[in-house]
Amino acid sequence: MMRKKGYISKIYMAIVFLFMYAPIILLMIFSFNDSKSRSVWNGFSLRWYEKLLRDSTILEAIKVTLTVSICAAVISTILGTAAALGIFSMKKTPRRIMNSLNNIPMMNPDIIMGVSLMLLFIFLYEAMHLPFFKLGFGTLLIAHITFDTPYVVLSVLPKLRQMDKRQYEAARDLGATNLEAFFKVVLPQIMPGITTGMILSFTMSIDDVVVSYFTSGATSQTLGVIIFSMTKKRISPEINALCTIMFVVVLALLLIINFRELRESKKRTA
Repeated sequence: MMRKKGYISKIYMAIVFLFMYAPIILLMIFSFNDSKSRSVWNGFSLRWYEKLLRDSTILEAIKVTLTVSICAAVISTILGTAAALGIFSMKKTPRRIMNSLNNIPMMNPDIIMGVSLMLLFIFLYEAMHLPFFKLGFGTLLIAHITFDTPYVVLSVLPKLRQMDKRQYEAARDLGATNLEAFFKVVLPQIMPGITTGMILSFTMSIDDVVVSYFTSGATSQTLGVIIFSMTKKRISPEINALCTIMFVVVLALLLIINFRELRESKKRTA
């Protein structure tokens, strides 16, 4: 009976994964198709990838996406680490409140964050006459930092909880300043969480569409926004190729995060 239940659960999982990944696999296969057909295979070709590299709009979108993702990942990592340290140092009740507030942006639908940030930027630009908040690269970067930072906090806090506080206190007793104790004792222990948070932030920024759509303006569009705009006209082979590249990059980053977490868990159990 138990063996039969095991077979049923395996079949169920296979069906679930088939529905999840079959469309992506199909998209990746047809990104190498020699023709524009979305149903007939006419031979292997890299022509659509070559066409992408000659498209100035796509190249500019790649530049904007990488620049925003790297800058947002670095800044949100600094802000998120500082916020995690602040939350960790709080008493129990304020800590719970701050944890709940940190979780709200992650649970909110992206469209709510995108629209609300867009309205805020428009208000600051038109009503407060602050030119920096005109929709463009600056507002896009702020938006990405805003939704990346909570993920960094979520990555760093568990490492702070696992940290041995006695080492920090011992360093202080031996004459180290607060700053020296932080860099020599605390930082090395939470560095895996900081690195994971940075990679996760970079992944979230590359993968974002909705928030970028509302906050980028017409001059600084990311790859996700470009793909969304292209699908309004017609699904072309270039979209297949572009989506394949983005999927491979995001998958590689997620594998790195999972590998790091697995290695850290093995170290803790060793």
